[in-house]
Amino acid sequence: MALFCFTRRLQKSQFIFPFLHRFSHAPTSLRPLYSLSSAFHQTRRIPFETRPHFSALQWFSTRTFVDPFEITERIKIQACDPRAQDLLQLLKQVADFPSEAEAMVSLNESGIEANQDLIYSVIWVLREEWRIAFLAFKWGEKLSCVDDKACELMVWVLGNHGKFNVAWCLIRDLHRASLGGTRRAMLIMIDRYAAANDPGKAIRTFHIMEKFRLSPDEEAFHRLLKSLCKNGNTEEAEEFMLINKNLFPLDTEGFNIVLNGWCNISVDIVEAKRVWREMSKCCISPNATSYTYMISCFSKVGNLFDSLRLYNEMKRRGWTPGFEIYNALIYVLTRENCLKEALKILDKMKEEGLQPNSATYNSMICPLCKAKREEEARNILATMIGEQLTPTIETYHAFLEGADFEGTSKVLDLMRAAGLGPNGETFFLILGKFLESEQPDNALKLWLVMKRYEVIPDLTHYTLLVEGLAKCGLLIKAREFYSEMKSIGIPDDPKLKKILKEPARGSRDNSKRQVRKFKKDKQVNHRRANEEQSHQRQSRKKRDIN
Repeated sequence: MALFCFTRRLQKSQFIFPFLHRFSHAPTSLRPLYSLSSAFHQTRRIPFETRPHFSALQWFSTRTFVDPFEITERIKIQACDPRAQDLLQLLKQVADFPSEAEAMVSLNESGIEANQDLIYSVIWVLREEWRIAFLAFKWGEKLSCVDDKACELMVWVLGNHGKFNVAWCLIRDLHRASLGGTRRAMLIMIDRYAAANDPGKAIRTFHIMEKFRLSPDEEAFHRLLKSLCKNGNTEEAEEFMLINKNLFPLDTEGFNIVLNGWCNISVDIVEAKRVWREMSKCCISPNATSYTYMISCFSKVGNLFDSLRLYNEMKRRGWTPGFEIYNALIYVLTRENCLKEALKILDKMKEEGLQPNSATYNSMICPLCKAKREEEARNILATMIGEQLTPTIETYHAFLEGADFEGTSKVLDLMRAAGLGPNGETFFLILGKFLESEQPDNALKLWLVMKRYEVIPDLTHYTLLVEGLAKCGLLIKAREFYSEMKSIGIPDDPKLKKILKEPARGSRDNSKRQVRKFKKDKQVNHRRANEEQSHQRQSRKKRDIN
């Protein structure tokens, strides 16, 4: 796509602000049994549960752009807004023009009356196509329809696509215009660098704030820690927190951010325990949030004893357990075959005025399905529906765990009828299940089913399928899907290319024949070696006799 000269110059010169390199990189009671189908069909009349929940399972996640600063707060675009639709269509047409000037002329002659809300909304709609979004931004800038909020959004979009040099240009212009969004834009850059797995530049950006006369304060400090931790750089966040303890004294909030990284992002109980001890050494008292994170982590790894120990300790210290803690306890009790005790916790929640939500029941259904205790899981489902709570997508995913192909198809239909997918996560889960259990035929059937549910496979689906088929000995089929993946624009994957370099095998039977041939050749070579050694010994004996 031929777009702006400005962008081209940036790409050719590999522009980056010189001062980015001036800073050193900081170190880094159960109801009667219901059938699954009849139980799910009852959910159509129940309003969807939207309350936040504890998730006992860690599902696959695709690449999604999540804004930590609620950047979409001003979006007012409507699908039936003719101005917005006309502008979107025109932008996609003029984006192919050879120069920015020609594109601007066409936009100016369109007669579309732009305002700040329209430009902001269009950029959001085009967030997956940064070049066209940038064209909309530049046009809005010429019409004085761009404010600091639009700049922040554009910085976020550019950061999502790794176009940090262009984003820095916008921040510089934002600063020169003395608009009030420079600080938020810098925080967005920190978050996007962390999301791009570049903690070093995220930390440098924090220091660079002083160059824009923005003294990094405690809020920015905590934003940096959160961005690092939520993107898997908890070690760097913890080290940065400790190194800067003179400027930003250690406190419970900082430690809680790090704890959350180890407990809920990495789920590393060893590191979480270490940080918990470190808090005590630094005379930092844990609060309700601290206990919540630790109990949640103990629950996820099936540590029932420590989950209950911390729960009792928390109550002794006067902290009131909330939904997340009760859901975590219910999960670990069910997982460790203590369903009766989990139901007692459920009753205790009600006694304390906390009405169990869908996540609470999922915390029992998920481990029960995982343990192949589907009858008990259906009983819990019946109780859940009797409480006027609707199953969530996690509920359906749990019942997919042990289902065969026919059962899987039924659950998928139930999900669609309930308006809960199936989505990409659903098919990733099922594909992985069939491939892991060496059922490639069912995995291939499921691949065709995806199209019926209008789910478009992405890189994660293709990677899973190609690897799984290769491990099942179906290299020819794996290569076909790898070629299909590249033909739709998904880039090459070095790992997959390496796997597919192995000699072609039509099936696992061929693989077994190769193994047998290898063993036979090895036996022949071993016999020949023995014969040769025997011949050499006989020759030496003859020489000794002579």
